[in-house]
Amino acid sequence: MALEKKTSFDYEIRGEFKHIQERTKTSVVEDGKELSYAYSRRVLSPDADVSAESDEVKKLAAAVWTDEVVAAYVAAQAAAAPAAEGE
Repeated sequence: MALEKKTSFDYEIRGEFKHIQERTKTSVVEDGKELSYAYSRRVLSPDADVSAESDEVKKLAAAVWTDEVVAAYVAAQAAAAPAAEGE
């Protein structure tokens, strides 16, 4: 009757700016049978530093975050930012 905690990941690429959504499933398993599980999610934007991420995330980012996508995302963020006081 050994309990074991297992973690697995899956990914989606979403939206105009190719945000990477990482979903983590954490399961509690006893003798090969899943007793419970929970999901969590996080989103990585094209301007994110992925140097400390898993190889899988780095490969996804390299594949979908082209220079054009990153530039468009940065421009959209700058356009959406409120103007600084005094400008």
